[in-house]
Amino acid sequence: MADEKSKANEKKGQEKEKEVVTTSASEIKEDDIQIVDEVIAIISGIAASKVDGIKGMSGTSFVGNIAERMGKKDLAKGVTVEKSEDDEVYVTISVIVQYGKKIHETAKEVQKVVRDAVQSMTGLDVPAVKVNVKGVEIESEEPAEEA
Repeated sequence: MADEKSKANEKKGQEKEKEVVTTSASEIKEDDIQIVDEVIAIISGIAASKVDGIKGMSGTSFVGNIAERMGKKDLAKGVTVEKSEDDEVYVTISVIVQYGKKIHETAKEVQKVVRDAVQSMTGLDVPAVKVNVKGVEIESEEPAEEA
């Protein structure tokens, strides 16, 4: 009797597997490429962090906080991505600017660099990049060592 149950469960598992794998050719109309929002956010975060005057990204995400505690950098920290039905990407990015830098010029550079990076790497149109300056940070001075 146990053998019959295990065979029945095995058969059900195979049927479920077949359901997941089975796709008819008529459902696939054309080639398709999907780029998930997280990838676009990572591209944006890396690009923004390379701009002169950006001290860091500002944002709180539960997953990002856990990753940082484990010693991994959250490359999408402070970035949100929205896609339209027309495959347009809208990026909002929160940054911390170095004290003494011209905030408006730094923010405009972030917009340009993020837009260029996302468009060139994904082929998607980026009509808007919104920059939120969440803070200003003073560059820490290392104590001079005496000879």
